[in-house]
Amino acid sequence: MYCLQWLLPIFLIPKPLNPALWFSHSMFMGFYLLSFLLERKPCTICALVFLAALFLICYSCWGNCFLYHCSDSPLPESAHDPGVVGT
Repeated sequence: MYCLQWLLPIFLIPKPLNPALWFSHSMFMGFYLLSFLLERKPCTICALVFLAALFLICYSCWGNCFLYHCSDSPLPESAHDPGVVGT
């Protein structure tokens, strides 16, 4: 489970408030995961635990899924602030 310590902080990285940056964020996280899996080659148990946690978080729309924005969940209040989003 040593290799899992490099995968778990991915769940703690917050999604940007600006909706225009969500695609860039998801692409960065996807490429990070792909490069991590190719370079470090984590054990099968760690990879399965991480993928199961990622699937459960994204499927339930409960947490901070970095792959996409759940359509049922509302945008944060600060996302409507012109100072954050820009004009």
